[in-house]
Amino acid sequence: MPHRRPHILVVMADQFRAAALGARGSDPVHTPHLDRLADEGLFVRQAVSSYPVCSPHRAMFLTGMRPAVNGVTLNVNSETAQDGVGLRDGLPTWASVLRDEGWRTGYIGKWHLEPPVADDERFGEGRRDDGKVWDAWSPPERRFGFDYWYSYGAADRHLAPHYWTTDAGRHERVDVAQWSAEHEVDVAREFIAAGSEDPFALMVSLNPPHQPFDQVPDRYRSAYAGLDERTLLNRPNVPHGTAVAAEAAAIARDYFAAVTGVDEQIGRLVDAMAALDDGRPTVILFTSDHGMQLGSHGLLYKNVAYEESMRLPLIVHAPGLVPPGESDSVIDSLDFAPTILGLAGVATRDPRIAGRDRSEVLRGHAPADPGDATLYLRHASRSDPTSARGLRTAEAKLIAAWHPAEGLSLEFFDLTTDPYELHSDPSSPTARALSAALITALSDAEDAWEGAAALATIVAAEW
Repeated sequence: MPHRRPHILVVMADQFRAAALGARGSDPVHTPHLDRLADEGLFVRQAVSSYPVCSPHRAMFLTGMRPAVNGVTLNVNSETAQDGVGLRDGLPTWASVLRDEGWRTGYIGKWHLEPPVADDERFGEGRRDDGKVWDAWSPPERRFGFDYWYSYGAADRHLAPHYWTTDAGRHERVDVAQWSAEHEVDVAREFIAAGSEDPFALMVSLNPPHQPFDQVPDRYRSAYAGLDERTLLNRPNVPHGTAVAAEAAAIARDYFAAVTGVDEQIGRLVDAMAALDDGRPTVILFTSDHGMQLGSHGLLYKNVAYEESMRLPLIVHAPGLVPPGESDSVIDSLDFAPTILGLAGVATRDPRIAGRDRSEVLRGHAPADPGDATLYLRHASRSDPTSARGLRTAEAKLIAAWHPAEGLSLEFFDLTTDPYELHSDPSSPTARALSAALITALSDAEDAWEGAAALATIVAAEW
């Protein structure tokens, strides 16, 4: 029945790690609005980024297709565009499917899936210090199902953002003097309140708490200004007393301030959804594209297989559709697209979709399986010839890295007894079993990974 089709709001905050989710995380950060949303909705403890860096996760999130299929094997910028990296023309997304089914679709905020062309350096953010152009205008035919558009490619100017609107040309960007997260929520609230006979599906993609970390309004900083390094970085895998830890602590104050700012904006979005009075159910999904290390394992950022980068916050708030509580269901980058469609009551049809519809598990109609595995991915780039594949379950993780000159290396962590990944034991029986399972998963995915033969040789010798 048409009136049963839900309004859908998807919110993605860039680089928001699971540990920063207030009462359900471990970081000393304040997120009262997200805490309340989790209390009233379903908190998913085992949401993970299969490829914890911006563009590859986003492409999987939208399409449910693996990077080799959707075209986004690396972060999209002017260098990788030369190698053909970018979301491939004509691919269906959860947005295009919902639009075809009668939903009013919209996208607000960071996109980071459009390969830059020559004019983007002139009309977008410009060329960065790394010599690359990251920001790009997306032509209307490359918005993958989102009809309403208020977006940009990848520009890190949180306090002076710019956007291209639905009908704007490349040379017609809108410049704003407002914190990007606050401004984007202003625009989203107008979209939500606009009203229509049709349901809407809106994605709001907030760039904070992504760097530059110091570009955060001062009003959010006071709660963290006086905290010392060990209080800010309380995970036992942080090497305190090192230069990395000192830098991470300085970053953490602004990072947590941005998290609290994002939380306040989430509260405004939730209020806008609550104000709807059209009889339709609503689905609010809050998540991220990846986390960040913030000093753990002596690292600052992401695109590594540690939990600080892979684990995602995930809250599904859907009264009457998804019962409140907590779930141990494993949901990865590929699973989001079919799961969003499942929550909307729309079937997944395209055979290229590799993700699993987890909506029945979220609704409590099917049990969670702790043995469910996420396939971890990292492709080689011009600057780093190392590639990696792995399997992660709720209980264990195996990572196999291949370097053309150095060969194969393996890491294995028991996430039950060693949640901070302090002790790798690739010789354990579980590691051997996961290695064999990884070979099968790569074969099933038709993934011609460079290290597969070396991994198969090790497994054959051990068995």
